[in-house]
Amino acid sequence: MLQHRAEFDATVTFRNGGALQTQGFRVDVPHADVTHADISALFVASLSLLMVDRVELDRVRVFAEPHKGTRGGPADTTALPRPGARERLVELSHVITDGMITYPGLPAPEIRPYLTHEQSRDRYAPGTEFLIGSITMVGNTGTYLDSPIHRYADGTDLAGLPLDRLADLPAVVVRTLGGAERGIDVGALAAYDVAGRAVLLHTGGDAHWGTPEYAVDAPYLTRDGAAWLVEHGAALVGIDAVNIDDIAGEGPGERPAHTLLLAAGIPIVEHLTGLAELPPTGARFTAAPPRVTGFGTFPVRAYAAVPATEPHDHHRSAGWLPTG
Repeated sequence: MLQHRAEFDATVTFRNGGALQTQGFRVDVPHADVTHADISALFVASLSLLMVDRVELDRVRVFAEPHKGTRGGPADTTALPRPGARERLVELSHVITDGMITYPGLPAPEIRPYLTHEQSRDRYAPGTEFLIGSITMVGNTGTYLDSPIHRYADGTDLAGLPLDRLADLPAVVVRTLGGAERGIDVGALAAYDVAGRAVLLHTGGDAHWGTPEYAVDAPYLTRDGAAWLVEHGAALVGIDAVNIDDIAGEGPGERPAHTLLLAAGIPIVEHLTGLAELPPTGARFTAAPPRVTGFGTFPVRAYAAVPATEPHDHHRSAGWLPTG
């Protein structure tokens, strides 16, 4: 089969300042009619560039040549798990505790024992005892998932969400922490292949979890950013901040990211944490709530499975932090 490569000059600008220029760079491409956007995405993936704002290409030339194995390209097999390869699991959820505040204005959970070990002793044989707990809370507690009925009265509830939208999704981590803008716009997303993937927005907002600052000038996904994710087929979108919409500039209470994503059947996970532990690509994400009928939101145990490519990979989490 005839294979193709692309040669080009490129100028990359980054959300946190600085730029990168290359001349005569080459990447493997899937076919001769590849678009500039596809070439840009392959270029970004090949160098594992983070916090990219814009890629401008010049002097693009596509030619027939065998693939060289460009990272992230059509001939790259390094991202595939090796037979027998181990995985490590990364916790991405906040712990739910009695009385904690997740979102300003919503009630805190009340966690109480319904039956203590001591109380249960009279019900069972000697030496046999159990704890049965009781929790009163709103669905928007801790790290939780929004289903379409959260926004639309005729939308799908938690019980109706298919598992292929919740579990073992290939993940793309979009890092924006350190950027000058709170809003995550198309420029921060355009270089990524998001089709069928969980798009996890790593803003660093979780650093303020449990403090009043968590809800002040928090990062969010813009209307255009949400529309781009819908158009490009994201399976799920998550963020490590107080809301996927801008609650600091509420005005009349508009929620464009919720509106667009949930209308397209794309679940939203808010209040994630630990995204610094994940590589930009290669992880698989799960956030499955209970099948509660008529319910729009509920806490999840969100986590990711990351290929353990080195014996001590679990000690290297800081290596995924952006350096661009």
